[in-house]
Amino acid sequence: MCRREGASLQRGMNFQIGRTHSVILMSVRPGAPYEDRYEDDGTTIIYEGHDAPRSVRNPNPKSIDQPEYTPAGNLTENGKFHLAAQEFKRGNREPDRVRVYEKIKQGIWSYNGIFHLVDSWQEKSSGRKVFKFKLEAVEGEEDLTIPVPKNPVHRRIIPTWVKLEVWKRDGGKCAKCGSDIDLHFDHIIPFSKGGSSNTPENIQLLCGRHNLQKHDKIE
Repeated sequence: MCRREGASLQRGMNFQIGRTHSVILMSVRPGAPYEDRYEDDGTTIIYEGHDAPRSVRNPNPKSIDQPEYTPAGNLTENGKFHLAAQEFKRGNREPDRVRVYEKIKQGIWSYNGIFHLVDSWQEKSSGRKVFKFKLEAVEGEEDLTIPVPKNPVHRRIIPTWVKLEVWKRDGGKCAKCGSDIDLHFDHIIPFSKGGSSNTPENIQLLCGRHNLQKHDKIE
């Protein structure tokens, strides 16, 4: 993950990390620190903003509003993502492209693909204000040098429970060569050709090389 992005991803929210896209890290596991969730049959993520850093003056970040600005008056990551979403809604810019990585198990991160940041808002949660961000999964935009299309093709995300089943079944290795490096969750029958994202039987682990070779072919 860090090698792919060319950066040390210490934060869960990374706005315009490479000037072409942003990166967020998410989790829907029990006990996760933020309330991220999937909606619309797996085509949408509702991502919760992040708390202020813990400090002597702020020993319990979850007791205060999630910040939009730093004490110095600069935008936080919450503020940067919020501004980008609102500017898109006003028609002043294209949606921000976001690469999403999901923690599915301790030490195991899954790449969920490219999303468009299309909305943001603040809401009450446990007596404080938190940020919420709406991201829509899109197909075929991995080449970030290509302009954002006017009519993006939406896709469905492979559910977390399916990924865990496939990881266990395939032993955390490529089904073709046994590599445990740069692994991808691949549709055996592509989603674009009617293959399901909701059953482990249609999903396999492939290394980056074999995933690129297969592309959208049915084997």
